[in-house]
Amino acid sequence: MQIQAAIVHERSGSFVIEPVELCEPRADEVIVRVVASGLCQTDLHARDGYYESPYPAVYGHEGAGVVHAVGGAVQSLKAGDHVVMSYPWCGACANCARQMPNYCLHGRSLKSAGTRADGSTLLAKNGAPLYSAFFQQSSFATFALTQARYAVKVRTDAPLEQLGPLACGGQTGAGAVLNVLKPAPGDSFAVFGVGAVGLAALMAAKIAGCDLLIAVDIHDHRLTLARDLGATHTINYNGSADLVADIRKIAGGGVRHAVDTSAVPSVLRGAVECLMPAATCVLLGSARKGTEVALEMPFVQQGRVLRGVVQGDSVPQRFIPELVDLIMAKKFPIEKMITFYDFSDIERAAEDSAAGIAIKPVLRMAQG
Repeated sequence: MQIQAAIVHERSGSFVIEPVELCEPRADEVIVRVVASGLCQTDLHARDGYYESPYPAVYGHEGAGVVHAVGGAVQSLKAGDHVVMSYPWCGACANCARQMPNYCLHGRSLKSAGTRADGSTLLAKNGAPLYSAFFQQSSFATFALTQARYAVKVRTDAPLEQLGPLACGGQTGAGAVLNVLKPAPGDSFAVFGVGAVGLAALMAAKIAGCDLLIAVDIHDHRLTLARDLGATHTINYNGSADLVADIRKIAGGGVRHAVDTSAVPSVLRGAVECLMPAATCVLLGSARKGTEVALEMPFVQQGRVLRGVVQGDSVPQRFIPELVDLIMAKKFPIEKMITFYDFSDIERAAEDSAAGIAIKPVLRMAQG
């Protein structure tokens, strides 16, 4: 079928919306009419060659929409169902066998190779293949094809155009807190970088009952929103202040939980150094290969933990509906971080995201 998709023709190129051909679904696949798609830093990193993905390509991995067609073997979904398309996993490797799909040994290739696992592409332009299947969906399009197991059915009374960001940023930030850190009521918490992932983590920490919630960023408008979403303290860090000393003063010796979304080595080190003994820092930010951070070993030895987390350690079929319920209960007000753009304004959305103007751009698709 013919659809519209945003193509990047070369490394760091512009998003150009063009007509393309979407293949028919296989037995275990579904076609989703994309209602809206979040635009994430991961999409921009792919555009700019972080993952060595081939070009021309179609990105997008926070798609939400309505099931349009299903393959012959699909029983879990039907046309008309509302879904959020989440991350892929192979289902057969050692980590998938241990119910850890977010650490799938083939996950990186499934996300960024631009093809299905067998090397086939989902899209074509004038008969030539387009690298698509980004996170096995490529949701910067009016329709997307994905495996049924990656499409999470959600309640139909939820605002579908707000739900796409749950596929990546939402479950990454919230899951890092609720699935990994698991704060107890009254615990202290600090988040470094309050973009979409950091704000999701902050909201989750509030839900968990943390009573000291510190937000660190370099943008005042993000810090203002962080306060609105529950931060008890905010710090605009310009690199000159003693960030660790400031946080230790606020927290009375250090925080129990910290999340870093910046992937800046000096900030990550500060996030670890603001921990009290026997506390944990989670790294969520995406850094280029080869980026390193130095830590003082005696400091870490006092029970302090630094660990990375992918996709919030969540199983999407369970966790995304839980987040939707929290949205409907007005406990996870994701709409406060969203700025909507028409699909035709995808370039402006990308520019506003890179400049820190828009915290979570969401593209509304014009159907055709």
